[in-house]
Amino acid sequence: MFSVVKFSSFSTQTRAIFFLMASVMMFTGMAVCIRLSATHLHVLEVIFFRNFLAAIIMIPILRPKGFAILRMNNPKLFYVRGVIGVMGMFTGFTALTLIPLAQTTSISFSTPIFITIGAMFFLGEVIKIRRVIAILIGFVGMLIIIRPGISPISLGIVLAFIAAISHAINALIIKRLTVTDSPDSIVAWMVIMLIPISFFPAIFVWEWPSGMAWLYLWALAGFGTFAHMCITRAYALTEITSLQPLEFLKLPLAAFLAWIIFSEVPQIWTWIGGVIIFLSTSYISHREIVLARSIKPSQGIRET
Repeated sequence: MFSVVKFSSFSTQTRAIFFLMASVMMFTGMAVCIRLSATHLHVLEVIFFRNFLAAIIMIPILRPKGFAILRMNNPKLFYVRGVIGVMGMFTGFTALTLIPLAQTTSISFSTPIFITIGAMFFLGEVIKIRRVIAILIGFVGMLIIIRPGISPISLGIVLAFIAAISHAINALIIKRLTVTDSPDSIVAWMVIMLIPISFFPAIFVWEWPSGMAWLYLWALAGFGTFAHMCITRAYALTEITSLQPLEFLKLPLAAFLAWIIFSEVPQIWTWIGGVIIFLSTSYISHREIVLARSIKPSQGIRET
């Protein structure tokens, strides 16, 4: 007979991997819905509805737990995350409407590189030669994707990189917030703060969504909400860097969906650059894990 295994019985790392993979699939679905929604509405309005509808979705999720769960223990960091979040959302959403889906996905792989750089400046982590080399290799991958001097650097590419930097800062903030606040609180306050921020610019391009647009917007809000809930839980369970290699699953998934839905075929340079960035971030993650396991309370180690 088959027995039901409780999810909580799995190891912490296994549960973190599950949440991360779920978030990868949902974020990719969200990207598709952003593109589809933007064919009916201005991107500024899409951003507003993404947050407004997400807040509605979260009400029945949070109600059984009690709204006291929304208490902020680190309000300043929440406000900073709100500002960074709207920047990443605007640039990322807009980029998805300007350049191919697979290209935006490949550029998003640079996020772990920016996370490592950010950890050095904001968290005081010491980055030695091996990870510096890995970061430089990652930047080579970025150059292969954008090919400056050969192919014009479009606004969409610039916005995609700004979004990647914003997401990196956001990831570092989330990791810090998970120490003091619940995952539900972190996700809920993001959409609550972004509703008024995104509503004001949307007024100037406002038009009521059609029936099909409503379908895409609800799907977008659902994918986005549960994706953030999953990734926040994943970050709360284990180190960010140990999960980053799984992010590469986004590229083949995004390429497949873009081919099926939008008839987009990624350029070979997108694949080559994406793989190089992935290998770079995988090595960075490997070094983080090795160092974390090697450091003992009575014995430090030197990274080489």
